[in-house]
Amino acid sequence: MSNFVIEPTSRIRRLPPYLFARLNALKMQKRQQGADIIDLGMGNPTDGAPQIVIDKLCEAAQDPRNHRYSASKGIKNLRGEIAKKYAKNWNVELDPETEVLATIGSKEGFSHMCLGLLGPGDTAIVPEPAFPIHIYGVVLAGANVISIPLGCDEAFLKRIVDVCEHLYPKPKLLILNYPHNPTAMTVDEGFFDTIVDVAKRFGIAVIHDFAYGETYFDDYRPPSFLSARGAKDVGVEFTTLSKPYNMAGFRIGFAAGNKEMINHLATIKGYYDYGIFQALQIAGIIALRHCEEHITEQNKLYQLRCDVVCDGLDLIGWQAERPRATMFVWAKIPDDHLKGKGTIDYSLELMENAEVAVAPGRAFGENGEKFVRIALVENEQRLRQAMRNIRRFVREKPIRRAMKRR
Repeated sequence: MSNFVIEPTSRIRRLPPYLFARLNALKMQKRQQGADIIDLGMGNPTDGAPQIVIDKLCEAAQDPRNHRYSASKGIKNLRGEIAKKYAKNWNVELDPETEVLATIGSKEGFSHMCLGLLGPGDTAIVPEPAFPIHIYGVVLAGANVISIPLGCDEAFLKRIVDVCEHLYPKPKLLILNYPHNPTAMTVDEGFFDTIVDVAKRFGIAVIHDFAYGETYFDDYRPPSFLSARGAKDVGVEFTTLSKPYNMAGFRIGFAAGNKEMINHLATIKGYYDYGIFQALQIAGIIALRHCEEHITEQNKLYQLRCDVVCDGLDLIGWQAERPRATMFVWAKIPDDHLKGKGTIDYSLELMENAEVAVAPGRAFGENGEKFVRIALVENEQRLRQAMRNIRRFVREKPIRRAMKRR
Protein backbone atom coordinates (compact mmCIF):
# COMPACT_ATOMS: atom_id res chain seq x y z
CA MET A 1 0.00 0.00 0.00
CA SER A 2 1.43 3.40 -0.99
CA ASN A 3 2.50 5.94 1.66
CA PHE A 4 2.20 8.77 -0.85
CA VAL A 5 0.23 11.69 0.60
CA ILE A 6 -0.89 14.78 -1.28
CA GLU A 7 -0.57 17.64 1.20
CA PRO A 8 -2.90 20.64 1.07
CA THR A 9 -1.68 24.20 0.82
CA SER A 10 -1.00 26.17 3.98
CA ARG A 11 -4.22 28.16 3.47
CA ILE A 12 -6.19 24.93 3.83
CA ARG A 13 -4.32 24.08 7.02
CA ARG A 14 -5.29 27.47 8.46
CA LEU A 15 -8.98 26.53 8.26
CA PRO A 16 -10.46 24.92 11.38
CA PRO A 17 -12.66 21.82 11.16
CA TYR A 18 -16.00 22.89 9.72
CA LEU A 19 -18.17 22.98 12.82
CA PHE A 20 -21.41 22.38 10.95
CA ALA A 21 -20.10 19.06 9.60
CA ARG A 22 -20.94 17.11 12.77
CA LEU A 23 -24.42 18.60 12.86
CA ASN A 24 -25.06 17.85 9.20
CA ALA A 25 -23.84 14.27 9.61
CA LEU A 26 -26.14 13.66 12.58
CA LYS A 27 -29.05 15.31 10.76
CA MET A 28 -28.61 13.02 7.77
CA GLN A 29 -28.25 9.96 10.02
CA LYS A 30 -31.39 10.78 11.97
CA ARG A 31 -33.40 11.39 8.82
CA GLN A 32 -32.25 8.09 7.35
CA GLN A 33 -33.57 6.48 10.51
CA GLY A 34 -36.94 8.10 9.90
CA ALA A 35 -36.71 11.02 12.32
CA ASP A 36 -38.60 14.20 11.38
CA ILE A 37 -35.84 16.74 12.00
CA ILE A 38 -37.09 20.33 12.01
CA ASP A 39 -34.13 22.11 10.41
CA LEU A 40 -33.73 25.65 11.72
CA GLY A 41 -29.95 25.58 11.40
CA MET A 42 -29.37 27.11 7.98
CA GLY A 43 -30.64 30.40 6.57
CA ASN A 44 -31.95 28.60 3.51
CA PRO A 45 -35.43 29.89 2.52
CA THR A 46 -38.02 27.16 2.03
CA ASP A 47 -40.60 29.49 0.46
CA GLY A 48 -40.59 29.62 -3.31
CA ALA A 49 -39.45 32.35 -5.66
CA PRO A 50 -42.17 34.50 -7.30
CA GLN A 51 -44.00 32.64 -10.07
CA ILE A 52 -43.31 35.40 -12.60
CA VAL A 53 -39.59 34.82 -12.03
CA ILE A 54 -39.93 31.05 -12.53
CA ASP A 55 -41.91 31.58 -15.73
CA LYS A 56 -39.27 33.94 -17.14
CA LEU A 57 -36.49 31.51 -16.18
CA CYS A 58 -38.21 28.67 -18.06
CA GLU A 59 -38.73 30.89 -21.09
CA ALA A 60 -35.16 32.18 -21.12
CA ALA A 61 -33.72 28.69 -20.66
CA GLN A 62 -35.34 27.68 -23.95
CA ASP A 63 -33.35 30.29 -25.89
CA PRO A 64 -30.04 28.85 -27.18
CA ARG A 65 -28.48 32.32 -27.05
CA ASN A 66 -28.61 32.05 -23.26
CA HIS A 67 -26.72 28.75 -23.27
CA ARG A 68 -23.42 30.40 -24.10
CA TYR A 69 -20.88 31.95 -21.75
CA SER A 70 -22.15 35.16 -20.23
CA ALA A 71 -20.26 38.28 -19.13
CA SER A 72 -18.37 37.67 -15.89
CA LYS A 73 -19.48 41.05 -14.50
CA GLY A 74 -23.16 40.41 -15.28
CA ILE A 75 -25.35 41.50 -18.19
CA LYS A 76 -25.99 45.23 -18.59
CA ASN A 77 -29.71 45.25 -17.81
CA LEU A 78 -29.24 43.30 -14.59
CA ARG A 79 -26.61 45.75 -13.36
CA GLY A 80 -28.88 48.59 -14.42
CA GLU A 81 -31.75 47.25 -12.34
CA ILE A 82 -29.68 47.04 -9.16
CA ALA A 83 -28.56 50.64 -9.76
CA LYS A 84 -32.22 51.67 -10.05
CA LYS A 85 -33.02 49.86 -6.80
CA TYR A 86 -30.27 51.72 -4.96
CA ALA A 87 -31.55 55.03 -6.29
CA LYS A 88 -35.13 54.26 -5.30
CA ASN A 89 -34.58 52.58 -1.91
CA TRP A 90 -31.51 54.35 -0.53
CA ASN A 91 -31.07 57.48 -2.67
CA VAL A 92 -27.69 56.22 -3.91
CA GLU A 93 -26.57 56.98 -7.44
CA LEU A 94 -24.50 54.22 -9.09
CA ASP A 95 -22.93 53.91 -12.51
CA PRO A 96 -23.94 50.40 -13.69
CA GLU A 97 -20.84 50.19 -15.89
CA THR A 98 -18.19 50.93 -13.30
CA GLU A 99 -19.81 50.75 -9.85
CA VAL A 100 -21.96 47.60 -10.06
CA LEU A 101 -20.97 43.98 -10.65
CA ALA A 102 -23.09 40.81 -10.52
CA THR A 103 -21.69 37.92 -8.51
CA ILE A 104 -22.50 34.23 -8.12
CA GLY A 105 -24.16 35.00 -4.82
CA SER A 106 -22.73 37.51 -2.36
CA LYS A 107 -20.56 34.83 -0.72
CA GLU A 108 -18.62 34.20 -3.92
CA GLY A 109 -18.25 37.91 -4.57
CA PHE A 110 -17.02 38.57 -1.06
CA SER A 111 -14.44 35.76 -1.26
CA HIS A 112 -13.10 36.95 -4.60
CA MET A 113 -13.03 40.55 -3.39
CA CYS A 114 -10.77 39.40 -0.55
CA LEU A 115 -8.48 37.79 -3.14
CA GLY A 116 -8.39 41.07 -5.04
CA LEU A 117 -7.56 43.18 -1.96
CA LEU A 118 -5.61 41.04 0.49
CA GLY A 119 -2.49 38.93 0.63
CA PRO A 120 0.20 37.75 3.07
CA GLY A 121 1.03 40.47 5.58
CA ASP A 122 -2.31 42.24 5.18
CA THR A 123 -4.86 42.44 8.01
CA ALA A 124 -8.64 42.77 8.10
CA ILE A 125 -10.75 43.82 11.10
CA VAL A 126 -13.75 41.49 11.53
CA PRO A 127 -16.33 41.98 14.32
CA GLU A 128 -17.24 38.72 16.01
CA PRO A 129 -19.50 36.70 16.20
CA ALA A 130 -19.19 36.62 12.43
CA PHE A 131 -20.65 34.81 9.45
CA PRO A 132 -17.83 32.31 8.77
CA ILE A 133 -16.89 33.53 5.28
CA HIS A 134 -16.20 37.00 6.70
CA ILE A 135 -13.29 35.44 8.58
CA TYR A 136 -12.24 32.63 6.28
CA GLY A 137 -12.49 34.63 3.06
CA VAL A 138 -9.67 36.68 4.57
CA VAL A 139 -7.77 33.57 5.66
CA LEU A 140 -8.07 31.96 2.23
CA ALA A 141 -6.61 35.12 0.70
CA GLY A 142 -3.54 34.57 2.88
CA ALA A 143 -4.18 37.56 5.13
CA ASN A 144 -4.65 37.92 8.90
CA VAL A 145 -7.82 38.58 10.91
CA ILE A 146 -8.10 40.89 13.89
CA SER A 147 -11.34 40.06 15.68
CA ILE A 148 -13.11 42.62 17.84
CA PRO A 149 -16.35 42.14 19.80
CA LEU A 150 -19.37 43.01 17.68
CA GLY A 151 -21.28 46.18 18.47
CA CYS A 152 -23.27 49.10 17.08
CA ASP A 153 -22.43 51.91 19.49
CA GLU A 154 -19.69 54.39 20.36
CA ALA A 155 -17.73 51.76 22.27
CA PHE A 156 -17.65 49.57 19.16
CA LEU A 157 -16.46 52.45 16.97
CA LYS A 158 -13.76 53.19 19.55
CA ARG A 159 -12.55 49.58 19.32
CA ILE A 160 -12.07 50.00 15.59
CA VAL A 161 -10.15 53.24 16.10
CA ASP A 162 -7.96 51.63 18.78
CA VAL A 163 -6.95 48.82 16.42
CA CYS A 164 -6.18 51.27 13.62
CA GLU A 165 -4.09 53.45 15.95
CA HIS A 166 -2.05 50.67 17.53
CA LEU A 167 -1.67 47.94 14.92
CA TYR A 168 1.37 48.10 12.66
CA PRO A 169 1.22 47.73 9.74
CA LYS A 170 -2.23 49.29 9.92
CA PRO A 171 -5.25 47.21 8.86
CA LYS A 172 -6.10 47.26 5.18
CA LEU A 173 -9.77 46.30 5.41
CA LEU A 174 -12.79 46.60 7.72
CA ILE A 175 -15.60 44.06 7.24
CA LEU A 176 -19.09 44.94 8.46
CA ASN A 177 -22.48 43.24 8.26
CA TYR A 178 -25.74 44.97 9.30
CA PRO A 179 -28.42 43.68 9.67
CA HIS A 180 -26.11 41.10 11.18
CA ASN A 181 -25.82 37.39 10.64
CA PRO A 182 -25.96 35.57 13.08
CA THR A 183 -27.01 38.02 15.82
CA ALA A 184 -29.62 40.12 13.91
CA MET A 185 -27.97 43.29 15.30
CA THR A 186 -28.95 46.45 13.42
CA VAL A 187 -27.72 50.02 13.09
CA ASP A 188 -29.51 53.33 12.52
CA GLU A 189 -28.98 56.28 10.19
CA GLY A 190 -25.69 58.04 10.85
CA PHE A 191 -23.73 54.98 11.95
CA PHE A 192 -22.03 54.56 8.58
CA ASP A 193 -21.13 58.26 8.41
CA THR A 194 -18.76 57.66 11.30
CA ILE A 195 -17.43 54.48 9.69
CA VAL A 196 -16.57 56.42 6.52
CA ASP A 197 -14.82 59.09 8.59
CA VAL A 198 -12.73 56.43 10.35
CA ALA A 199 -11.90 54.70 7.05
CA LYS A 200 -10.70 57.96 5.50
CA ARG A 201 -8.75 58.92 8.61
CA PHE A 202 -6.75 55.69 8.65
CA GLY A 203 -6.79 54.83 4.95
CA ILE A 204 -8.60 51.50 5.22
CA ALA A 205 -11.15 50.01 2.82
CA VAL A 206 -14.62 48.86 3.90
CA ILE A 207 -16.72 45.91 2.78
CA HIS A 208 -20.32 45.90 4.00
CA ASP A 209 -22.39 42.72 3.68
CA PHE A 210 -25.99 43.93 3.20
CA ALA A 211 -27.55 40.52 2.49
CA TYR A 212 -30.46 41.21 4.88
CA GLY A 213 -30.97 44.83 3.91
CA GLU A 214 -34.48 44.14 2.61
CA THR A 215 -35.57 41.66 5.30
CA TYR A 216 -36.95 43.86 8.09
CA PHE A 217 -39.95 44.32 10.37
CA ASP A 218 -42.28 47.04 11.61
CA ASP A 219 -41.12 50.61 10.91
CA TYR A 220 -37.40 49.80 10.78
CA ARG A 221 -35.53 50.32 7.49
CA PRO A 222 -31.88 49.20 7.44
CA PRO A 223 -29.57 51.93 6.14
CA SER A 224 -27.24 51.16 3.25
CA PHE A 225 -23.55 51.76 3.83
CA LEU A 226 -23.44 53.46 0.42
CA SER A 227 -25.96 56.06 1.57
CA ALA A 228 -23.36 57.54 3.94
CA ARG A 229 -21.53 60.61 2.65
CA GLY A 230 -18.30 59.62 0.93
CA ALA A 231 -18.97 55.88 1.22
CA LYS A 232 -18.08 55.19 -2.41
CA ASP A 233 -14.66 56.73 -1.76
CA VAL A 234 -13.74 53.97 0.69
CA GLY A 235 -15.78 50.84 0.13
CA VAL A 236 -18.32 48.53 -1.43
CA GLU A 237 -21.52 46.83 -0.38
CA PHE A 238 -22.72 43.32 -1.22
CA THR A 239 -26.40 42.51 -1.75
CA THR A 240 -28.24 39.44 -2.96
CA LEU A 241 -31.52 38.21 -4.41
CA SER A 242 -31.36 35.11 -2.18
CA LYS A 243 -33.32 36.33 0.84
CA PRO A 244 -35.75 39.05 -0.33
CA TYR A 245 -36.96 37.05 -3.35
CA ASN A 246 -36.42 33.47 -2.06
CA MET A 247 -33.88 32.91 -4.83
CA ALA A 248 -31.02 31.44 -2.78
CA GLY A 249 -30.36 28.63 -5.24
CA PHE A 250 -30.22 31.03 -8.18
CA ARG A 251 -26.92 32.40 -6.85
CA ILE A 252 -27.30 36.03 -7.89
CA GLY A 253 -25.64 38.74 -5.82
CA PHE A 254 -24.11 42.15 -6.39
CA ALA A 255 -21.14 44.25 -5.41
CA ALA A 256 -21.64 48.00 -5.64
CA GLY A 257 -19.62 51.06 -4.74
CA ASN A 258 -15.97 52.06 -5.09
CA LYS A 259 -14.83 51.85 -8.72
CA GLU A 260 -11.33 50.60 -7.95
CA MET A 261 -12.58 47.82 -5.69
CA ILE A 262 -15.21 46.80 -8.24
CA ASN A 263 -12.49 46.72 -10.89
CA HIS A 264 -10.26 44.53 -8.70
CA LEU A 265 -13.14 42.10 -8.25
CA ALA A 266 -13.89 42.14 -11.99
CA THR A 267 -10.25 41.30 -12.71
CA ILE A 268 -10.30 38.29 -10.36
CA LYS A 269 -13.63 37.07 -11.72
CA GLY A 270 -12.40 37.48 -15.29
CA TYR A 271 -9.83 34.80 -14.55
CA TYR A 272 -12.00 32.55 -12.40
CA ASP A 273 -15.42 32.35 -14.03
CA TYR A 274 -17.62 33.19 -17.01
CA GLY A 275 -20.47 34.62 -14.97
CA ILE A 276 -23.95 33.46 -14.03
CA PHE A 277 -26.12 31.37 -16.39
CA GLN A 278 -27.77 34.07 -18.49
CA ALA A 279 -31.31 32.70 -18.08
CA LEU A 280 -30.92 33.16 -14.33
CA GLN A 281 -29.77 36.74 -14.84
CA ILE A 282 -32.80 37.47 -16.99
CA ALA A 283 -35.04 35.99 -14.28
CA GLY A 284 -33.24 38.24 -11.81
CA ILE A 285 -34.13 41.29 -13.89
CA ILE A 286 -37.81 40.34 -13.64
CA ALA A 287 -37.51 39.96 -9.85
CA LEU A 288 -35.97 43.41 -9.50
CA ARG A 289 -38.50 45.05 -11.83
CA HIS A 290 -41.75 43.45 -10.74
CA CYS A 291 -41.52 41.74 -7.34
CA GLU A 292 -41.22 44.42 -4.68
CA GLU A 293 -44.63 43.40 -3.33
CA HIS A 294 -43.27 39.88 -2.87
CA ILE A 295 -40.64 41.25 -0.47
CA THR A 296 -43.32 42.97 1.61
CA GLU A 297 -45.37 39.78 1.90
CA GLN A 298 -42.32 37.66 2.70
CA ASN A 299 -41.29 40.04 5.46
CA LYS A 300 -44.76 39.70 7.00
CA LEU A 301 -44.25 35.93 7.07
CA TYR A 302 -40.87 36.27 8.74
CA GLN A 303 -42.31 38.64 11.34
CA LEU A 304 -45.09 36.18 12.20
CA ARG A 305 -42.57 33.36 12.47
CA CYS A 306 -40.32 35.53 14.59
CA ASP A 307 -43.17 36.14 17.02
CA VAL A 308 -43.87 32.39 17.23
CA VAL A 309 -40.24 31.60 18.00
CA CYS A 310 -39.73 34.43 20.51
CA ASP A 311 -42.96 33.56 22.34
CA GLY A 312 -41.83 29.95 22.46
CA LEU A 313 -38.37 30.88 23.75
CA ASP A 314 -39.97 32.92 26.54
CA LEU A 315 -41.74 29.77 27.73
CA ILE A 316 -38.54 27.74 27.47
CA GLY A 317 -36.57 30.30 29.45
CA TRP A 318 -34.08 31.27 26.72
CA GLN A 319 -33.27 34.96 26.30
CA ALA A 320 -33.75 36.53 22.87
CA GLU A 321 -34.26 40.10 21.76
CA ARG A 322 -36.94 40.39 19.11
CA PRO A 323 -35.02 41.32 15.95
CA ARG A 324 -35.80 44.31 13.75
CA ALA A 325 -34.42 42.53 10.67
CA THR A 326 -32.94 39.30 9.20
CA MET A 327 -34.51 35.84 9.18
CA PHE A 328 -32.87 34.77 12.45
CA VAL A 329 -33.42 34.81 16.18
CA TRP A 330 -30.25 34.86 18.30
CA ALA A 331 -31.04 33.09 21.56
CA LYS A 332 -28.97 32.81 24.72
CA ILE A 333 -29.18 29.46 26.50
CA PRO A 334 -29.14 29.64 30.33
CA ASP A 335 -26.18 28.06 32.08
CA ASP A 336 -28.43 25.65 33.97
CA HIS A 337 -29.62 24.31 30.61
CA LEU A 338 -26.13 24.02 29.13
CA LYS A 339 -24.77 22.35 32.31
CA GLY A 340 -21.17 22.98 31.29
CA LYS A 341 -21.61 21.95 27.65
CA GLY A 342 -20.56 24.10 24.74
CA THR A 343 -23.17 25.07 22.18
CA ILE A 344 -21.88 22.59 19.60
CA ASP A 345 -22.40 19.60 21.89
CA TYR A 346 -25.67 21.05 23.16
CA SER A 347 -26.95 21.49 19.60
CA LEU A 348 -26.07 17.88 18.83
CA GLU A 349 -27.95 16.80 21.95
CA LEU A 350 -30.89 18.97 20.93
CA MET A 351 -31.07 17.31 17.52
CA GLU A 352 -30.71 13.84 19.03
CA ASN A 353 -33.41 14.27 21.65
CA ALA A 354 -35.70 17.09 20.47
CA GLU A 355 -35.31 16.51 16.71
CA VAL A 356 -34.64 20.22 16.14
CA ALA A 357 -31.53 21.51 14.35
CA VAL A 358 -30.17 24.93 15.26
CA ALA A 359 -26.84 26.64 14.51
CA PRO A 360 -24.49 26.65 17.53
CA GLY A 361 -23.17 30.09 18.38
CA ARG A 362 -19.62 28.77 18.67
CA ALA A 363 -19.65 28.17 14.91
CA PHE A 364 -19.57 31.97 14.52
CA GLY A 365 -16.62 32.54 16.85
CA GLU A 366 -15.78 32.48 20.55
CA ASN A 367 -18.11 35.40 21.27
CA GLY A 368 -21.00 33.29 19.99
CA GLU A 369 -20.67 30.72 22.77
CA LYS A 370 -23.80 30.27 24.94
CA PHE A 371 -26.00 31.34 22.00
CA VAL A 372 -27.74 29.53 19.16
CA ARG A 373 -29.06 30.93 15.89
CA ILE A 374 -32.59 29.91 14.94
CA ALA A 375 -33.54 30.38 11.28
CA LEU A 376 -37.14 31.37 10.52
CA VAL A 377 -37.34 29.13 7.47
CA GLU A 378 -40.21 26.83 8.45
CA ASN A 379 -43.91 27.65 8.61
CA GLU A 380 -45.59 28.72 11.85
CA GLN A 381 -46.94 25.25 12.62
CA ARG A 382 -43.50 23.65 12.31
CA LEU A 383 -41.93 26.40 14.39
CA ARG A 384 -44.47 25.89 17.15
CA GLN A 385 -43.70 22.18 17.07
CA ALA A 386 -39.98 22.94 17.28
CA MET A 387 -40.53 25.13 20.34
CA ARG A 388 -42.66 22.42 21.99
CA ASN A 389 -39.99 19.82 21.27
CA ILE A 390 -37.26 21.97 22.82
CA ARG A 391 -39.41 22.82 25.84
CA ARG A 392 -40.17 19.13 26.39
CA PHE A 393 -36.48 18.27 26.06
CA VAL A 394 -35.44 20.94 28.57
CA ARG A 395 -38.06 19.81 31.12
CA GLU A 396 -37.51 16.07 30.76
CA LYS A 397 -33.72 16.15 30.65
CA PRO A 398 -33.12 15.81 34.42
CA ILE A 399 -35.63 12.93 34.60
CA ARG A 400 -33.85 11.04 31.84
CA ARG A 401 -30.53 11.44 33.59
CA ALA A 402 -31.99 10.24 36.90
CA MET A 403 -33.41 7.15 35.21
CA LYS A 404 -30.02 6.37 33.68
CA ARG A 405 -28.34 6.55 37.11
CA ARG A 406 -30.69 3.85 38.40
